[in-house]
Amino acid sequence: MKNNKNFLDNIYKINDDLTWTHSESGEVIVDMVNKGFTNKIAQRFFHKPAVSHIHLEGMGSFIFGCIDGQKSVFEIGKMVKEKFGDEAEPLYERLSVYMKHLEQVGFIRLN
Repeated sequence: MKNNKNFLDNIYKINDDLTWTHSESGEVIVDMVNKGFTNKIAQRFFHKPAVSHIHLEGMGSFIFGCIDGQKSVFEIGKMVKEKFGDEAEPLYERLSVYMKHLEQVGFIRLN
């Protein structure tokens, strides 16, 4: 059966087990724990870190800061448009891809 729900109506929240901070410049830094067998091998033999620090710059940090478990993707889009103007265009296409990516990597989830 086809899902008729509009993606812009989705409400996301930041995963409870996610650790993140703000840098001095205001960008969001997410601490991502590298788990799994291949990561253990990379850590042991190639000296890869157990925790990666992912920097979300500019618009990404702003969007991440708007995700609160109450605002819909549409509402976040309006806030992005207000702050970044034409720089955000094509707004909802970019925003939907970004939100889906954040969900895929485990930073956010549907509320």
